[in-house]
Amino acid sequence: MPTSRLDPIDRQILSELQADGRMTNVELARRVGISAPPCLRRVRALEEAGLIQGYHADVDARQLGFEVQVFAMVSLVRQAETDLSAFEGLCRGWPLVRECHMLNGETDFILKCVAPDLSTFQSFLTGSLTAAENVASVKTSLVIRVAKDEPGVPFDVLEARLAQDA
Repeated sequence: MPTSRLDPIDRQILSELQADGRMTNVELARRVGISAPPCLRRVRALEEAGLIQGYHADVDARQLGFEVQVFAMVSLVRQAETDLSAFEGLCRGWPLVRECHMLNGETDFILKCVAPDLSTFQSFLTGSLTAAENVASVKTSLVIRVAKDEPGVPFDVLEARLAQDA
């Protein structure tokens, strides 16, 4: 379901759910101006099309004892597809790695990691990440504070672009 096939109500449903995934279908229907049954059908169609990939609670990592957040820039020795896929598989198995993005340029991957303390991260870094097969180098940056952490996409930018193209 490409963006061009989404009507304004579908885009508004996505925007509303992105802002608050806990609202009831009745509340969502009220906000987008349709009745509940067609709203639910639209949400299910958006889920089936893969536009809604899941619903998650936004938990406070620090309040749960995860005081350390680190970005790790990883360079591999080899970048053949099998090597890239193998590294991605390792990342999926490491609980401290919360995000893994393959990049273009000097760095092959950037990982967002969380840990309860620096020694836990250090153990992961030396025992797992730098020791992993095909890892050439790892550079890390400790997060001091987060100024913005907004998931999803900016729907106002999408709407402005669609209005401009119309």
